[in-house]
Amino acid sequence: MSSQHSGSAVWSGGLKDGIGSISTQTGVLKEAPYGFKARFEDGPGTNPEELIGAAHAGCYTMALSGVLGEAGMTAQKLETTAAVTLDKVDGGFAITKVHLTLLATIPGADQAKFEEAANKAKVNCPVSKLLNAEITLDAKLQA
Repeated sequence: MSSQHSGSAVWSGGLKDGIGSISTQTGVLKEAPYGFKARFEDGPGTNPEELIGAAHAGCYTMALSGVLGEAGMTAQKLETTAAVTLDKVDGGFAITKVHLTLLATIPGADQAKFEEAANKAKVNCPVSKLLNAEITLDAKLQA
């Protein structure tokens, strides 16, 4: 089974004074503004790193749901945040790290099985496989 989805971007102007917009095929994002200030100075709009973070958090959480099901567990709630680090490297920029933070509510879950499932999903989620960055995880099972 294969599927293809797309996103698009439009940019006008220079790096620091320009402005762009990002859209998704589904229209969930439609001409969302982005620019230098949103990326480097906490200005208004979105940026590629937060979009990658949202995509990674969503992909990981969905993958974990599947891995938990294989292990006989069903989550009541999974909450994941992906913190994406953009660093200046060798005269340019690179995404060097993604840190996943997971808070899981899984009635009756075994701690060891939960940790095994959380790490298996981290390694095997498609977005994790795509990224050439260090990916770390803090997974917490709450009662």
